[in-house]
Amino acid sequence: MGKTIVVALGGNAIKSAGQKGTYEEQFENVEKTTKFLAQLIVEGYNVVISHGNGPQIGDILIQNDRAKSQVPPMPMFVCVAQTQGSIGLLIQQTLQNHLRKLKKKTSVSTVVTQILISPNDPAFKNPSKPIGPFYKEKLEFAEEEKKGYVFIEDAGRGYRRVVPSPRPLGIIEISVIKEMINKGVAVIAGGGGGVPVYEKNGKLIGIDAIIDKDSATRLLANDIGANIFIILTDVEKVAINFNTPQQKDISKMTIIECKKYIQEGHFAKGSMLPKIEAAIDFLEDGGEKAIITHPFKVMDAIAGKTGTTITK
Repeated sequence: MGKTIVVALGGNAIKSAGQKGTYEEQFENVEKTTKFLAQLIVEGYNVVISHGNGPQIGDILIQNDRAKSQVPPMPMFVCVAQTQGSIGLLIQQTLQNHLRKLKKKTSVSTVVTQILISPNDPAFKNPSKPIGPFYKEKLEFAEEEKKGYVFIEDAGRGYRRVVPSPRPLGIIEISVIKEMINKGVAVIAGGGGGVPVYEKNGKLIGIDAIIDKDSATRLLANDIGANIFIILTDVEKVAINFNTPQQKDISKMTIIECKKYIQEGHFAKGSMLPKIEAAIDFLEDGGEKAIITHPFKVMDAIAGKTGTTITK
């Protein structure tokens, strides 16, 4: 078998800024990305895909809230499973279509994935995971705040709702995922950071939170022994002094350099910081290299022509 690549696809790459988030828009966005992922499979890589759900889970929760007088709202963790199914379908179908066009007979399947967390994680007292739409002014979400929702300013892009984001500890379906990979299936797993669950009296219980997608995907990558961990986002390269006249794009970094830049405050929370931290964790836990780049640049990034490659 060839090398295994785990790809983390950002939720904002599925629903781009400024878009309404219609099925047609999201399908088109995903189709453009899976064209390149299909090429990875054709070239002999075992590909495992995860995805974010920040914009999508926010939309579902808004639907929940506004329709609650007519339709019983579902818990947040159930809504995460909904996004695993809906986004998983987009990835699965478009990837299958590309593979068919390329005459490559590879099965593609989505796994509803539960991620083990601790109900005592301090994240439950300090919500930090941005979800849903951006708001330009505080007045736009004043009514939402009255309901107890928490909002923060998100990396200079506006205000967003934040929810608890506990640390992922284990993947419930990991043995199934490994078996599928060994049989040559292109697996979509851990979507939206996974459905957060904890164990009590021998039972799995869902809990309302959104696990960081990059952190959960990193855990998935290490657990299956992946060689390469790729984080696809809306920039081609990681930068320091981002969005300033002193901005400098970085092509290669070591773990030591990453930690230095983190200490200097170059990477925004809820944006680039969790991606860099996930890359570090992947490498320190045995991975070969991590790559951060734009979805359309993934082939060039693997070839070392662009993107940011992080090594030990």
